[in-house]
Amino acid sequence: MSFVSTLRQWDEAVACVEQRDPASALRIFLNIEEKSSKIFFNIGCLYLNNSELDEAEKAFDRSIGKDEHLAAAFFQRGITFYKKERFEESLLDFQQAFKQLRGNQLIDYKPLGLRYKLYACEVLHNIGLVQAQLGKWEKAQENLLTALSLRADAKFSHIDQALDAILKQKLFPLVEIRAGLLFKPNKHYVAELEKRDYLGKAKVVSSVVPADEFSGFAPLQPQVDNVPSTPKVPEVLRVFEGEPHTVLYEFYPETKEELAVLPGNIVFVLQKGADNWASVVFNEKRGLVPYNFLVPLDVVTMTSKPMQIEPLNENDDIPAPPRRAPPSRPVGTEGLKTVNAETNNIRDFSGCIVKVHFRFTIAVRIAHGQSYGVILQTISAKLKLPASTLTLCYAKEGVDERVHLQDSEMEAVWNSVKDNRLVLWCSVTEGKRVPHEKVVALYSYTTSTPEDLEFQQGNIITVLSKVNDEWLEGQCNGKTGIFPSSFVKALNGDQQCD
Repeated sequence: MSFVSTLRQWDEAVACVEQRDPASALRIFLNIEEKSSKIFFNIGCLYLNNSELDEAEKAFDRSIGKDEHLAAAFFQRGITFYKKERFEESLLDFQQAFKQLRGNQLIDYKPLGLRYKLYACEVLHNIGLVQAQLGKWEKAQENLLTALSLRADAKFSHIDQALDAILKQKLFPLVEIRAGLLFKPNKHYVAELEKRDYLGKAKVVSSVVPADEFSGFAPLQPQVDNVPSTPKVPEVLRVFEGEPHTVLYEFYPETKEELAVLPGNIVFVLQKGADNWASVVFNEKRGLVPYNFLVPLDVVTMTSKPMQIEPLNENDDIPAPPRRAPPSRPVGTEGLKTVNAETNNIRDFSGCIVKVHFRFTIAVRIAHGQSYGVILQTISAKLKLPASTLTLCYAKEGVDERVHLQDSEMEAVWNSVKDNRLVLWCSVTEGKRVPHEKVVALYSYTTSTPEDLEFQQGNIITVLSKVNDEWLEGQCNGKTGIFPSSFVKALNGDQQCD
């Protein structure tokens, strides 16, 4: 049986109880194939209210078998045993119910669907009653005194009356769960059982067809005559500002005012300066590009008059080729230089373009034959990371794995350059060791976790590594651990010692 079917029967049975028809409710509960602990509890309660104590005992047994922590089931089975005058077993169940409270004054079962609160003082009340039935008056008095201390409200006056009865060695009434209280299914799940029409029924609002009663998603529509065979040409053409130019060479910006472009891009030149720099617009961005990287683009001027489109016939000749000759292959950028008008510095574009794969990809221009240190410092400045934390690799010909870049490999690196391009890979090491770095403690630090390093104000600490911007790993007094970097400061050069 599906969960939906179980939920529907469960809700129907609870409705029968609310309509004072417990017989129908019991029949529906018994027809549920996959019964949970709560459903067995409900069956036991219905049997108990009907004084069918044997059947109630079996139902509570199966409820506890499904959930051995359900204190309410132990409480109800204890009441069942008490009514069957099996006081020893009743005492054990009441004690087990008190144990499941785990030191709490009450258990509120409302979140689980049962509008009942099981109080520890009432469980002790029943324990005292069973002990009185067994002739253990002193233990009964002790439990009632404990119940009196746990009483959370003045409404538990029956505990005072029970204590008075115990002092006179008389019995008192048993505390029971009110008849009709059952576990109910989750109201949100029950609400989902109802079918909902989210779309609704379509209705014709307006139609050209007389007496149209179509109830689908669209009414009947008339056919349109004389559909044009050729599309209409737009009469308004967008006019771009500036003169169009084609980019011949790749350009990487080095300042915020410059604009990155690639060969084949079409840019619109707004202004050409005397310093050979042009102000252009590309992809709705404005910036500077060397003008000798561009070539003017011929554009056929189009008027705002509608274009006359004539259908082609089979006898028509093939159209003539375009007037413009195909562009020749662009020459390399070797030897190209530009002058910055503001600083009068000559910018050389003849360097090698180095593409660096990091968490993202960057490109820098480095002169051919530079040393490993120059390359590392250039990439470090581009990534804005310390050079000491960076490691560079390249793909060496004939070697499967990437080779670490170092001074001894530079000749092979530059010999592997093709078409003035070089590809490198970069990685960063966060916790790189700094040997023999000493710091002094500004404040005392007490450990809060086993990984921390404890020290006193003025202690000298050897820094082993940097964990992150806020924590360091170090050694002090023969112990190793981590500590906040804000608690220490670096020693002066004359204070450093190994």
